[in-house]
Amino acid sequence: MTVFSTNGPQSDPTVQPVPASVVAQVDAADSTLSNPKQAVVSLGSNLGNRLETIQGAIDALEDTPGLRVKAVSPVYETEPWGVEPGTQPSYFNAVVLIRTTLPPSSLLERGQAIEEAFDRVRDEHWGPRTIDVDILTYADVVSDDPLLTLPHPRAHQRAFVLAPWHDVDPEAQVPGRGPVAELLTDIGRSGVQPRADLELRLPE
Repeated sequence: MTVFSTNGPQSDPTVQPVPASVVAQVDAADSTLSNPKQAVVSLGSNLGNRLETIQGAIDALEDTPGLRVKAVSPVYETEPWGVEPGTQPSYFNAVVLIRTTLPPSSLLERGQAIEEAFDRVRDEHWGPRTIDVDILTYADVVSDDPLLTLPHPRAHQRAFVLAPWHDVDPEAQVPGRGPVAELLTDIGRSGVQPRADLELRLPE
């Protein structure tokens, strides 16, 4: 992480320097991970207290040994995917960037355990859910394993994934598909609304 100098004027007065203590904490956390990989995880909820549940999932990820949450996107409110309009509540969606020493299979298991902890029910395809934890990418891995296809096979088609992903990492790429920015431009932002009144916090 880069520490911006506090000496001299800032080009943007709204940009504040990253406190040295915060940088030290992040660097110390990173030092506990041996050769970590970057992964991108999508979170969505359309049942119960959606914001609280997504924040709980983020905190649970951070509490996972061998994993650090590095960045959290803004919140988006989106129409449910794959169902008739008006038949389900809208979703809150967000994307987090993580660094982890867990292999993809273990990261998947952890995501499923978090879903179970928040009473995720899987009795209906495209059904409503308290929390959905999806691995979008894991480093540059490309895999057609039916248990965990990487990158996520539909991430490049979903504005509710691409919009928050672009916010949190404007230079992001979907392996084999291209830049997130270009994919988002191609499909547009229909049905995806930013919720500037809501905020998720990065775990301390």
